[in-house]
Amino acid sequence: MKMNLKNSFTEKSDEELTILSKKFYRHFSDMLVESVKALTVSKNEIKRRCAFKEGSMAIFERLFSEGKNCIALMGHYGNWELAGLSMSFQSPYLLKVIYRPLSNEYFDALIYKLRNRFHAQPLAMDNAAREMLKRSADLSCTVFIADQTPQPDDALWLKFLNQDTPFFQGAEKLSRRLNYPVVFASVKKMKRGFYEIAIETLFDNPSQTKLGEITSSFARQLEKDILAQPEIWLWSHRRWKHKKKQATH
Repeated sequence: MKMNLKNSFTEKSDEELTILSKKFYRHFSDMLVESVKALTVSKNEIKRRCAFKEGSMAIFERLFSEGKNCIALMGHYGNWELAGLSMSFQSPYLLKVIYRPLSNEYFDALIYKLRNRFHAQPLAMDNAAREMLKRSADLSCTVFIADQTPQPDDALWLKFLNQDTPFFQGAEKLSRRLNYPVVFASVKKMKRGFYEIAIETLFDNPSQTKLGEITSSFARQLEKDILAQPEIWLWSHRRWKHKKKQATH
């Protein structure tokens, strides 16, 4: 994790990086406790602790009233689990959450139970495209936590936090194929235990975008958030375990 911080913030001193590291671990510990509590706390308490920014819900309501499915892109930022629960019962949409199954069966079942608590539909990554193409009768918003690490040969490589970084292209490919509007969901930390979900429209007509445009826009928005509150991103994740291959001549 220390190397992730050092490479991302080359201008910061070792002392500043140590302080940032401590802030991250404090936030991460809080987030784990908050997520466990979210298995049992009431809707009102979740809504109080993870509210929508003024005007954000109107974006979902507009798209829903127009009869459009949509795709929401998020990062491992703030408390994404609490935000998912808040979205699942406040949004007019049926929420479908793409996830990568964990190797530990106990924790995998726990995460599934948490995300499914208010009847959102967790979809394993390998089945996501097939399920989305079924086009169920219920209007849905499919959530991709889109800052995980893909295999390097299938990725779109972008400059992100001062480093060559691979990004999944699945959400972009599906949104362009299905022409589902794409929104960006940010989960800012307002104070300890309290968050705010901000929804921003990225593209109303993804089929008209250039290849890579949607993923690049998501990466820029997420980077902007991280620079504003760096301690609440998931720095412990092995985000840069792959290196970009140099072009050969």
